[in-house]
Amino acid sequence: MNFSQQLIAFNTIMVKEYLRFIRIWVQTIIPPVITMALYFVIFGQLIGSQIGDIDGYRYMDYIVPGLILMAVITNSYSNVVSSFFSAKFQKNIEEMIISPLPNYIILAGYISGGVARGVTVGITVTVVSMFFSDFQIHSLGITLAVFVLTSILFSIAGLINAAYARSFDDITIIPTFVLTPLTYLGGIFYSIKMLPVFCQTFSMANPIMYMINAFRYGLLGVSDIDVTTALVIIVAFIIILFTLALSLLNKGVGIKP
Repeated sequence: MNFSQQLIAFNTIMVKEYLRFIRIWVQTIIPPVITMALYFVIFGQLIGSQIGDIDGYRYMDYIVPGLILMAVITNSYSNVVSSFFSAKFQKNIEEMIISPLPNYIILAGYISGGVARGVTVGITVTVVSMFFSDFQIHSLGITLAVFVLTSILFSIAGLINAAYARSFDDITIIPTFVLTPLTYLGGIFYSIKMLPVFCQTFSMANPIMYMINAFRYGLLGVSDIDVTTALVIIVAFIIILFTLALSLLNKGVGIKP
């Protein structure tokens, strides 16, 4: 296939993935927005009013970046893992695999769908957060970079989960037992400076912590870690996971008998 044909194929997959979640926006966009709004009310206003400032910011303002990014992470991941596994279950993915379409185009198409949903939900949650917080964006470039890179990373992770999954139950194991704990322990509701030294060291092994702190720096200008280091780690994870996902597609893991 030439470049023009590959571009058409990529656009087709991307549009298909976009329409897949936007057609049922009441189920894909509204629920995470309502959930995040409840976080803002319960943790930000009710509990946050009893907690002092962190790094010079109200508790509500401090947790906003983490809650926005949590919505991005969850929706980017869930969109791809459910879409790719459904394609496996219905045998649709086999048609793509045996076609002249390069596997990296298939991978990029699914990633684009996850990014589209993650960014859409993230922007919507950001708009809702403005009713609770009056934060100003400290660095638009870093904010957008972390926004998109995080969405890409977890879209790839969702595809890897779907590739190994053998049943619909398998696609909930990683989100439940890995993704959710790492997200909640990633510094959304607290600064790691508040933890004992041992726990601070343990937290440094959590990749989500780097994403949340980099995003918090982009919005508020404060971070528990060096932002450059955080961006490098995010990009490194993307490269590693993309390579793994492409290898799985090339080998037909979870697809070929």
